Amino acid sequence: MTPAPHISRTQFDALPCWRVLTPQAELLIAEQGAQILRYQRLGEPPLIWLSEQAAGQPGQSVRGGVPVCWPWFGDLARNPAALLAQYCGDAAPFHGLVRNLPWECRESVIDGDEVRLLFVCPQPEDGLPGWPHAVDVELEIRLGTRLYLSLRSHNRGQRPVWLSQALHSYFAVSDIHKVSVAGLDGSRYIETLDGWRECRQAGALQFAGETDRIYLDLPPRLELRDTGWQRRICLESRSSRSAVLWNPWSDKAQRLSQFAADAWQRMLCIETANVLDDCVQLAGGESRSLELYLWSEPLATGV
Repeated sequence: MTPAPHISRTQFDALPCWRVLTPQAELLIAEQGAQILRYQRLGEPPLIWLSEQAAGQPGQSVRGGVPVCWPWFGDLARNPAALLAQYCGDAAPFHGLVRNLPWECRESVIDGDEVRLLFVCPQPEDGLPGWPHAVDVELEIRLGTRLYLSLRSHNRGQRPVWLSQALHSYFAVSDIHKVSVAGLDGSRYIETLDGWRECRQAGALQFAGETDRIYLDLPPRLELRDTGWQRRICLESRSSRSAVLWNPWSDKAQRLSQFAADAWQRMLCIETANVLDDCVQLAGGESRSLELYLWSEPLATGV
């Protein structure tokens, strides 16, 4: 008899977590940052990568999983001027203000073979420190035959607010030398390792060194093709035309926290985003959702 879906409380080191088990997959979500730490379909290698050296400590980022970057992505200084002008705090942390905050699980529902959880980031009525804007943010997670994520922002104020954001997904791969990303052909990208020069992608992206690129004008679907594990990971997004692809390679890996010296060979970040000219402007009273569907399929012979 197939076991019914199950939701339970657990810990990752010192971090309270929610564990979801369905007939198809397992999911582990930390309350800090509403960060997915593990996603694995039963009988398959993990889809989401978590560093072997990851540490779960309150107030500290966890290396791997799917961190939520909001209300800006990366270095605030590299964001559009309108977004930069909204922050009035001290030194701005990379990737925004919410990934190390405790989120609250407001809903946990089992519906047949699907599980739905809703995480909300509690914040003061007038916004977060240094960012005095009345914008609610929540993350809906649904696990069934696919994993669905929806990062929703609602502007409760009357003035427009600018946001950049990302679902900073770390994917598990058999060997970075054996993977490619399809769906990027013809897209513009910013080569951040070469003076933020604008380039254009030709064909699928393969990896032979450190990669840190911001892709723009993307189609809704990308595929991470892995010949070592003979599978493809499919990413289908809505309300996103940008993504960041990152692998630190061997030299930079030596300088990263919670990161083994050889871990770069087993991971690739494809970060579904709204960045640069894909930033979001929320009018007063407006809501917007950044959505992502994830699933895996066998890799067709010869691909």
